[in-house]
Amino acid sequence: MANYRRGRINDEMQKEIAMILREVKDPRLSGAFISVTAVEATPDLKFAKVYYSSMLGDKKEVAAGLKACAGYIRKCLATRMNLRMTPELTFIADHSIEHGAHISKLLESIEITPEEPEEEENDDK
Repeated sequence: MANYRRGRINDEMQKEIAMILREVKDPRLSGAFISVTAVEATPDLKFAKVYYSSMLGDKKEVAAGLKACAGYIRKCLATRMNLRMTPELTFIADHSIEHGAHISKLLESIEITPEEPEEEENDDK
């Protein structure tokens, strides 16, 4: 399969999984703000890694909820996308958004003081 086709499938799966997660009624997932950051499918489209980030809720509970809902999400994905085989989903936590927020806070906390102009010494004798 061409690499650009797999890239388009990954992007479309990312959008669809994000929409499906809004509809899931699992209490572990409904309160957590989950965003799908990336999807990587294998070349044969049998397996896919779904990278997600959650801002609210217990991280372990969110991971358990996603693992429990993987079959339902796969079924919904199969009905929405016209693929010969719907990949088996594996959810992996992505901490890049949290890391970026932490770096942003660190950068905002830096105080820059204006430099005082140095006095120029004249050596005219």
